[in-house]
Amino acid sequence: MRHGKLKGVKKLILSYNFVLILYLVFVLFASLQSYFLGTKFFNDIAYTHYNNFLIFKYSFIHLIENQNLYLPFPNEHFDLYKYSPTFALLFGFFQLIPDSIGIILWNFLNAYVLFLGIRSLPNFQENQKIYMLLFLSIEFMTSLQNQQSNGLMAGLLLLSFSGFEKNQYFTASLYIVLTVFIKIFGAVFFLLLLLYPNKTRSVGYSFMWAVILFILPLILLPFSQLAEQYSNWYQLLISDHSASVGTSVMGLMQSILSITFNKLIVLSAGLFFLLLPLLLINQYKSKKFRFSMLSMLLIWMVIFNHKAESPTYIIAISGVAIWGFSGEKSWMKTLLLLFAFILTSLSPTDIFPPFIRNEIIIPYALKALPCIVIWGVIVYELLKMRKPESEEDLLSS
Repeated sequence: MRHGKLKGVKKLILSYNFVLILYLVFVLFASLQSYFLGTKFFNDIAYTHYNNFLIFKYSFIHLIENQNLYLPFPNEHFDLYKYSPTFALLFGFFQLIPDSIGIILWNFLNAYVLFLGIRSLPNFQENQKIYMLLFLSIEFMTSLQNQQSNGLMAGLLLLSFSGFEKNQYFTASLYIVLTVFIKIFGAVFFLLLLLYPNKTRSVGYSFMWAVILFILPLILLPFSQLAEQYSNWYQLLISDHSASVGTSVMGLMQSILSITFNKLIVLSAGLFFLLLPLLLINQYKSKKFRFSMLSMLLIWMVIFNHKAESPTYIIAISGVAIWGFSGEKSWMKTLLLLFAFILTSLSPTDIFPPFIRNEIIIPYALKALPCIVIWGVIVYELLKMRKPESEEDLLSS
C-alpha cells in the first residue's frame, strides 16, 4: 500500500501539470511579495520592490513623449532602461492595467515561455524535461523576484533551437530576433544558423523579422525620433561595456586575483573557444553536437556578459540543465549538476547564511563558478567528438 502511494506521488510530481502549477505558485508568490513588500531606498530616495517592472512600464511613456529612453528618471525608478525602443512599445500593454495585475502577468509570461521552451525540446524523454524544469525552478524564482526578462529570453532561445531542429525556420528566426530586441546579447544565437541547411532562407527570415521589429515603433512616432532613440541606445551600450564586469568570468577573475583584466582580451578568448567547435563541420549532423552547442551558447552568453547578475543565470542554468540531463549518466555529471544547483541556484536564497552570501559569494562572483567549469567541460567534450552520434545518445540510460 505504501509503495503504491509513493508511486502515485512520484507520478504526480513527474507531470507537466504539477510543474506548471509549481511555476504558477512561484509567479504569484514572487509578484505579490514584490508588490506588497513596501519601499526600499537608493541614494536616500524611496523606490518599490518591483522597480524593474516600472522601468519597463515607464519606457513606453518616455517613448511616445519623445524623451530619451536611456536617461535616468529618478522620480520614477532607479537604474536605467537598457532595452530596445521596440520592447518599450510592446510593453505599452501594461500601461492599461494596474501594477498588481501587470506584475503577475509579466512574470507569468516569463514562466510560461520558459516552460514551453523546455517542453519543446526534441529527442528528450518527457521525464527528462520535467527533471530539467524542476532543476530550473529555484533559479527561476530568483529571476521572478526581480521582474526581469531572463525567463522570457531563455524560453525564446530554446523555442528558436527547437524550431531549427524541426525545420521551422520562419518562427525559429523570429524567436532569435525577438531576443535581440530584448537584450542585445541574444544575437550570439545566430551562430545556430551555421548548424542547419537552408542557411539562406534562415538569414532571409531573420533579416525580414529584424526590419519589421526595428521599424515597429514607427506606428507611434516619426522616423527621426526613432533613429535618435536607436542612437541613444547604442551610446548606452557602449558606455555600459566600460563600466562593469558583472557576475561573470571577468568578475570572478578580477575579484579573486585583484587584477583588472582587459575586457576585450577576455571576451576574445571566450569567443575563440565558442567558435572553435564550429570547425568540426562533419559533426553538424550530430544531434548530440548541436545540443551541446545549445548548452554552450546559453552558458556563454551569461558568463562572458559584463552585465551579468544573479537573475540572469536562469539562462545559463538552462544550458547546464540541458547538458546535465542528456546523454549518459556519470558521477562527474551528477557532481557538477549538484555543484551548480548549490552554488549558483541556492546561493542567493536564505539557505545560505547572510554573512557567507554577502561577504563571500557576491563579492567574489562565485555564483558564476559552476557555470564556468561546466562550460569548459562542454567545450572539451565538443572538441573530442570524432564520429557522428545517434539520436538516442541524447536520452539518459
